Amino acid sequence: MNNTCNTPLRRQRGVTLIELMVAMVIGLVVVLAATNILVLGESSKRTTTGNNDVSQTGSYTAYTLDRVLRSAGSGFAQGWDQGVFGCQLNVSRVIGGTPTTLLPRTGAFPAPFQQFLGGAGAGLAGNLRVAPVLIGDGQSAGGSDVLMVMSGNASAGDAARKILSAPTTTSLRLVNTVGLSNGDMGLVTQPGSTECLLEQVDTPTPADLVATGNEVLPLGGEYRGTSASLATMAASGNASISTLGNVTARNVQFQLIGVNDNRTLVAYDLLRRGAVTGDLDPVQPLADSVAEMHAIYGLDTSTPKDNVVDSWVAPTGAWAIANVMTNPALMRQIVAVRVAIVLRANNYEKGDDPLVGVTTGRPALFAGTPGAIAATTFAAGDENRHFRLRVIDTTIPLRNMLLLPAS
Repeated sequence: MNNTCNTPLRRQRGVTLIELMVAMVIGLVVVLAATNILVLGESSKRTTTGNNDVSQTGSYTAYTLDRVLRSAGSGFAQGWDQGVFGCQLNVSRVIGGTPTTLLPRTGAFPAPFQQFLGGAGAGLAGNLRVAPVLIGDGQSAGGSDVLMVMSGNASAGDAARKILSAPTTTSLRLVNTVGLSNGDMGLVTQPGSTECLLEQVDTPTPADLVATGNEVLPLGGEYRGTSASLATMAASGNASISTLGNVTARNVQFQLIGVNDNRTLVAYDLLRRGAVTGDLDPVQPLADSVAEMHAIYGLDTSTPKDNVVDSWVAPTGAWAIANVMTNPALMRQIVAVRVAIVLRANNYEKGDDPLVGVTTGRPALFAGTPGAIAATTFAAGDENRHFRLRVIDTTIPLRNMLLLPAS
């Protein structure tokens, strides 16, 4: 008889259901904690990156505006008493083989400058005058101001040259043409006249301009004024021409600067150098993330002038653009411009609590001056409450205005 030995089955090894559930709970807690750390880290990274981007944009924007405004009036400011300040600019440009009138303008300027000088309906868009700097209060997108800046960089200097006569409708007779070059652009003005012409030197023999005894300045080329007005002004005996710069060097800067609907700081060239047949009014972007731009005038009201800012005024009332651009006496008092730029970061913050760094209202601009703007733009629930704002406030002296005679 065989004895059968019954051995117990080997005990199975593993975890119980309870142990498995505990392990899953611990794992989920660890995953959630890690995910939360990653989310917070990424959010902090986006915020830091956005703030850095805004800081860089602010520095670049301030530098760009400083470079443009500091040179305002270069090329013509010294001829302020020769009928330059406040004259209505008359100029056309040959675009695609066709002369196109640039100024006086018959319609509104392109967006975001369509409200500049009140827009086409106000009848002022075609009344733009020559000035180093003009501020259009709230005349670009979002209530931002428009800066109009005119400057040049002529190799012949800023001195106005007297016009003796006009031998033809496309030439002027000066004392001499030394220092002038083919392609130079000059502003023809006359004391007491409300009109001025932008003319371009154009000759097939540029060497004649530097020849001893030469006194005839041939005109033509890409930019032209009105020949009839040119002859009348030249015949007066007291007209002059101020050299602004050269077409090839592209150093004549007559432009508008403002903010568009996409929060981009843009510039528009009044001389339309970038215009082509398909796009006669190109607008050039300068910097993004710019929510608003505002500016005020710094005035030297001393008699005689001491080149010290005595007061700051907003571009409203007596200092509204329509008054300033037609009054040379007001222009002469402007020796500085203070610009405030409101920058908005691109990173969206879910909360609108100021404790997380977002802005619940527009920061006060130009505090303590008549141009101060209250921080009431951003209302509760406004989209801007979910973004961080930064203000760049810079004061820019107008060096060409500071060089004018004291009286």
